[in-house]
Order: sequence, then structure tokens, then C-alpha cells
Amino acid sequence: MPVISRFYGMIIKMYFLASEHNPPHIHVVYGEYLGVIDIGIGKMIVGDLPAKALKIVQEWTTLNKSELLNMWNTQDIHSLPPIE
Repeated sequence: MPVISRFYGMIIKMYFLASEHNPPHIHVVYGEYLGVIDIGIGKMIVGDLPAKALKIVQEWTTLNKSELLNMWNTQDIHSLPPIE
């Protein structure tokens, strides 16, 4: 699973397996916490990210929404800058 970005101890990834499903989403690993975030609406679909970490990821997802959706649709993966 390619890593798209890293910041504040969080690793942002996107799967590209035949079993992946809509809606377009990213996977977040933060220590022992995991989260799956819907790119379109920024909502956590599955997971247990702490509220503060979720808020940071949601902000980053909003800033990079068009690029993330493009990666989902084209499977052309590349790194994106961390949130500052």
C-alpha cells in the first residue's frame, strides 16, 4: 500500500487492490490507531483515530481532495506534502 504522506506521526496510504471499494478513501495509521477516511466528505468510515488526529487528517484531506480523487481514479500515486 503506497504511502502518500506522513505528518504528526500519521501515515496516509491508499490501497489499490481489486477488493477495494467505493467511496474513494484513504487509510490512516497513527500508532496503534487506524482510520479509513472518505475523501469526498472527510468522514471516518471505520476506525478509532483520536478526535484531534481525525481533525488534522480531515483538514489535510480537504486541502488535497482533488488530488486524492485523481489518484483514486487514475491509480497514479505520488506523494503529497504534509500539513503544516
